[in-house]
Amino acid sequence: MSEIIGYKVNGEIIDTQSIGNIDSKEPIYFDNSEESLYIMRHTCAHLMAEAIKILYPEAQFFVGPVVNEGFYYDFRVNHKISEDDLKTIENKMKQLAKKGEKLVKYSLPRDEAIEKFKNDDLKQAVISRIPLGDGTLSIYSQGEFEDLCRGPHLPTLKLLNSFKLTKIAGAYLGGDENSEMLTRIYGIAFADKDSLNTYLRQLEEAKKRDHRKVGMELGLFAFDDEIGAGLPIWLPSGARLRRNIENLLTQALIERGYEPVRGPEILKSDVWRVSGHYANYGENMYFTTIDNVEYGIKPMNCVGHIKVYQSSPRSYRDLPLRFYEYGVVHRHEKSGVLHGLLRVREFTQDDAHIFCLPSQIGSEVKDIIEFTQKIMNAFGFKYEMEISTRPEKSIGSDEVWEEATNALKEALDEYGIDYAIDEGGGAFYGPKIDIKITDAIGRKWQCGTIQIDMNLPERFKLEYTADDNTSKQPIMIHRAILGSFERFVAILTEHFGGEFPFFVAPTQIIIIPISNVHTAYSLKIRNELLKYGVYSEIDSKNDTLNKRIRNAEKQRVPMILVLGDEEVKNNSVAIRDRRNKEHFNMDLVEFIKFSREKMREVSF
Repeated sequence: MSEIIGYKVNGEIIDTQSIGNIDSKEPIYFDNSEESLYIMRHTCAHLMAEAIKILYPEAQFFVGPVVNEGFYYDFRVNHKISEDDLKTIENKMKQLAKKGEKLVKYSLPRDEAIEKFKNDDLKQAVISRIPLGDGTLSIYSQGEFEDLCRGPHLPTLKLLNSFKLTKIAGAYLGGDENSEMLTRIYGIAFADKDSLNTYLRQLEEAKKRDHRKVGMELGLFAFDDEIGAGLPIWLPSGARLRRNIENLLTQALIERGYEPVRGPEILKSDVWRVSGHYANYGENMYFTTIDNVEYGIKPMNCVGHIKVYQSSPRSYRDLPLRFYEYGVVHRHEKSGVLHGLLRVREFTQDDAHIFCLPSQIGSEVKDIIEFTQKIMNAFGFKYEMEISTRPEKSIGSDEVWEEATNALKEALDEYGIDYAIDEGGGAFYGPKIDIKITDAIGRKWQCGTIQIDMNLPERFKLEYTADDNTSKQPIMIHRAILGSFERFVAILTEHFGGEFPFFVAPTQIIIIPISNVHTAYSLKIRNELLKYGVYSEIDSKNDTLNKRIRNAEKQRVPMILVLGDEEVKNNSVAIRDRRNKEHFNMDLVEFIKFSREKMREVSF
């Protein structure tokens, strides 16, 4: 059995240096379990810092946490470090790991720690961020290197033999754009080399599929500094891709009894105060003043939909009411976290809000889950559900939160769906189910969400007339399945590597007439396909046939038609099916029918 490197005590990870005489503990072994990787990667961050300190003695360190991508350390150094230097740092790490230094933990009173690091302003910044607690701060040392840290860590560096430094970046001190830019190096670590190599292969594949790279190659979207960071521009191909997804989604929503609505993009700040956004979400919003009145640009669509509900008296017979909107929202994201379409300042949610009776929560949530399953299955995504409970910064009573959280659990239990619990991860106004998908190369993405809200209906005094003629408060369910079109298109692009399925591809077919005499036939086919929502492009450029076919291949369209004398004469098409890697001929009428069926083979 592998070595014990720590313990779990009441869900908390505690290393061997800290466990003391606690009896009730679950051992953590050196393997690729989540808990083990956390300890391992945290220690590998310290190993990297020790190597950097040896190579660059003037280096000063800020923080080195474990993150989804592995670990990183932020530090200040006089030298300019580039990607080329990572190998040198990595080799030094390997030398240190072989020496097998032990990690030793000791504690100091806060004032002694301040004195110890008095000449290191980055350490002073770290200390200032640490809660007072019992007045002591822990330090881990290994060889000549030591750093403030609460752990957990491996007992010895000799266990680290499967790690890799992955990238270098700049990072503002404490994430503050007005502060100093530090150097940040990321790395990854596993318990064995096979797991590391598998991850590195996945990383290489992810680089090839990066939606920013593929999006530029396919002309899906662009960003322009003259417009502003985090504000995507949708190019024709990207806009067609979005439209195809929207069309499928709209049809499904109408069939499920949703009504289209639209709220304004800018609302008086008073309504954001009532909703709680001003106090709990204001730092993420943009505000402006019009006629001496403050307005807030909406970061969410819920208030507009509440006003739709309030536009008419409601009876229990009207419920449930399901409103949907492809709502454009704006959120203030720091420039350092912007990332292609995955993290932007303007995006469009596939948003919906359901107003229902308490007795209808279960059936409505189940319907949303069934809807979600259809969409995820259509794109070949595996997915999982996670319930997020009350965060520290929130509104409403404990009783309301408990009732809403239990309603979500009961709906998932009744549907037989396994789920995880994210304690404290809910929205400020209610608990939620997060929908997390796994793409073609095994990465997990946060996508849609289902949120039960009993707080906003109370704050806005929403009512319906019950069957006993009394006024009662409805339940509000916030629901987005894709999350946002921006994020979903990014995930979809990387999932398929730009090889989109026929039913959503921005260009389904490229038609290549061999010569100009075949152009009229090409136009006839294109116009006939457009009647059924199939978009095709004609490439009649003055290039060789082979070059035009190669160019069409690079655009990753599902099908290519090559049209010459035989096709015109026989009223047929010569098809190159890129997905199935097949070449075949088909009668034109049959091909039109075939294309229509491919557009209809998926529905939500």
